[in-house]
Amino acid sequence: MEISAQMIENIGYLGSILSCITFIPQVYHSWKSKSVGDLSFSMILIVVSSTIVWLVYGYFVSSGPVMMANTVVLALSLMLLYFKLTFKKK
Repeated sequence: MEISAQMIENIGYLGSILSCITFIPQVYHSWKSKSVGDLSFSMILIVVSSTIVWLVYGYFVSSGPVMMANTVVLALSLMLLYFKLTFKKK
């Protein structure tokens, strides 16, 4: 059974969408509660760094799914970083 290039691309986009939505509940919860005390600053920095590297990689290999997922995850991670830096500990 051979899988078409379009099917492989669609699988990549599905994976990208799933990766993107993993951060949405945390960002929403943090924004609503104004609390990020339980989030590790190191974890957020690692996620931001890794998504930048993946975004650069996706650009160089011209991978739409990689660029899409990492653009969204980077934006969400930067929001968490902003929350971590601005919300007061409770």
